[in-house]
Amino acid sequence: MWRAFDLATPPEPGDTGSEADAAHRLAAPTVDDSTWPELPVPGHWRSHPEFATSDGPVLHRRRFRTEPLGADERRFLVIGGVMAAGDVWFDGTYLGDTRGYAVPHTFEVTGLLGGTTADDDHVVAIEAGFEPVGTGRVRDLSGAFGRSALLGSGHNPGGIWRDVELRSTGPVRIEHCRLRCSEATEQQATLSLRVVLDAERAGVVTIRTWVRRVEDQLSLLEPGESASIVVEREHTLAVGENRTEFDITIPDPALWWPRALGDQPLHDVGIEVLIDGRVSDFDTWRTGLRTVRLDDFIATVNGRRLFLKGVSLGPTRLAIADCTPEEVAADIALVADAGLDLVRVHGHMARPELYAEADRLGILIWQDLPIQWALQRQAKPAARRVARWIVDQLAHHPSILVWNAHHEPWAGEPASWRSAGPADRRAMRLRMITAQLLPSWNRSLLDRSVADTLAASDPTRPVLAQSGSWPALPRLSGEASHLWIGWRWGRIHGLARLLRWWPRLGRFVSEFGAQAPADTELLTGQDWPELDWPAIADRSALELPALIEQVPPGGFATAAGWTTAMQGHQRELVVSHVETLRRLKYRPTGGFSAFALADTVPAISAAMLDHHRRPKPAWAGFVGACAPIIALLEAPPLELRTDDRLALPVHLVSDRHEPVDDLRVIITLTWLSDPGRVLHRAGWTGAVGPDEVIRVGVLRARVPEPRSAVDTLAISVVLTGGSVGRLERTHHRLVRR
Repeated sequence: MWRAFDLATPPEPGDTGSEADAAHRLAAPTVDDSTWPELPVPGHWRSHPEFATSDGPVLHRRRFRTEPLGADERRFLVIGGVMAAGDVWFDGTYLGDTRGYAVPHTFEVTGLLGGTTADDDHVVAIEAGFEPVGTGRVRDLSGAFGRSALLGSGHNPGGIWRDVELRSTGPVRIEHCRLRCSEATEQQATLSLRVVLDAERAGVVTIRTWVRRVEDQLSLLEPGESASIVVEREHTLAVGENRTEFDITIPDPALWWPRALGDQPLHDVGIEVLIDGRVSDFDTWRTGLRTVRLDDFIATVNGRRLFLKGVSLGPTRLAIADCTPEEVAADIALVADAGLDLVRVHGHMARPELYAEADRLGILIWQDLPIQWALQRQAKPAARRVARWIVDQLAHHPSILVWNAHHEPWAGEPASWRSAGPADRRAMRLRMITAQLLPSWNRSLLDRSVADTLAASDPTRPVLAQSGSWPALPRLSGEASHLWIGWRWGRIHGLARLLRWWPRLGRFVSEFGAQAPADTELLTGQDWPELDWPAIADRSALELPALIEQVPPGGFATAAGWTTAMQGHQRELVVSHVETLRRLKYRPTGGFSAFALADTVPAISAAMLDHHRRPKPAWAGFVGACAPIIALLEAPPLELRTDDRLALPVHLVSDRHEPVDDLRVIITLTWLSDPGRVLHRAGWTGAVGPDEVIRVGVLRARVPEPRSAVDTLAISVVLTGGSVGRLERTHHRLVRR
């Protein structure tokens, strides 16, 4: 067990040293840490009662014993991940720092262990630091853990969130290793490896690689077990760092497919470095054989086109180390059960279990780097290093479709979304427009540099320099859109009009949605609606300017009534936007990713599930709108008058890759207060081709006179037949005499 000390503790009288001085002193082996609280690693310090409100930094220490060094043995301290930065000591000797929570760090301690015996105590000390959730420009690369539309303020996930281990190798260590599938056809697949070896002495080594088809998808092949393909190569190494790249050819491969297109066969791949027949070091992966492309945001996998229906996924929990493997994998299972194709891992690198489950279930991944909003210039080297490391760690996963270097590369200021006044809203929008139109260091230099690093590290996948920028200029022509129409801008049904005017915005919409509370738990304060809304917004991520324009609380008698209205607004927006984007399938839309699947912490956010994974009404609407085959009625005006003439196109959209016959669409108009009285009915029958959108007709009807001055017209669209069961979508519209 590790012991911990809060370095923010007030110093003793007369102690004028800094936090850095205190960390150095407390890392010494002679320090008595027996009275310090115990803290689990992996973990987060706020999970412990004594550190529940601390912003750190926190010094973690552990005493241990180890066996003496063997002949030709080297040992390394491997730190899987520190949230978000740290400093490391071994037996009081400073080893170095860690930067980037997603980057593992390795320090050689062979020299420090030389001459020790099995009875000797050793001490590892790691200072972990994390700036609490804030605003403006930052240097650390904490991504969605530090600042996100899913988080309010006051959170701090600092800690050592992945394992710390002492690892042994022979004279030659695998310092870096990268596996990618560079070619995959029915006749042949090629796996490309890049290996960087750290040699203690010069000499000849044998690099053995092997591949085996996984039959049960449970056991990983160990060194020495039988494999279907084994290749050995000799290499002459110099002292220090040596790099080699080579391919493994696999004849007649079993190709990996997204779940909508086929099966997900997986393969175990391993590499061993041998000196005189003995293994000096090794590594293993589980991978799949496939190729991916993204042409003008239309995805193809193994040459087959796929319309991408997806959802953004934030961290499973803020205390990500405290999650069980089953919790992490469960979000991918939710996405698969909903019939989706894509998960956008929003602003962070997730736990390994998430990627393994996506590989197993055939869910594609849009992988953001943990680079979000504007960064300071000092962050550029660290950002490039994180890009290389994330490729090293994740490139072997067949589920990863695309790398995205930077999420919204402007000064994201959550405080601007907490101000409710009209002048504040106008100023916020002006800042947003200015940020989009004017060049900046983040967009023009940082993003290009990080994207170039990603492309050089992994030429087998598409790379986006950024997401959220408007495709108004040639230099931004390759980016995805964030269209918060109906929440931050305009009204719900304005998306269709916007995309008719500016089609390129709809090529791939990687964010859209609306906020809604799961319940009234966070709406605490005085009498409704006179609450301290800025304080609620600060802790819950609620965006007040959008709230006041879309669903103002003053129009509701109770918090429960307002909550229901917010949930209804979120559901209508999500369903409407999905229908609009699916109707534009491939002309020009290649897909979408709604924001977001689930809350990371208790919040009032755009997530469709709360942090306990309990669904809001929007989730059922979203899943229904993403069904493989749907019937779409162009949205009628929000308000109608007696004798208005409706002429609304009706479309069928199919994502199936085979034709579907015997479909029937029935549209019925009734009054909401009298659903048994049919005012108008129209229907069409026919078929839809594979992966196709067709226009089947036009609903033409006259708006009847309401029975009172104001009534609500219900327009029901029902699709049956063709093994789809029954799918229904209802539009409610206000009618005035």
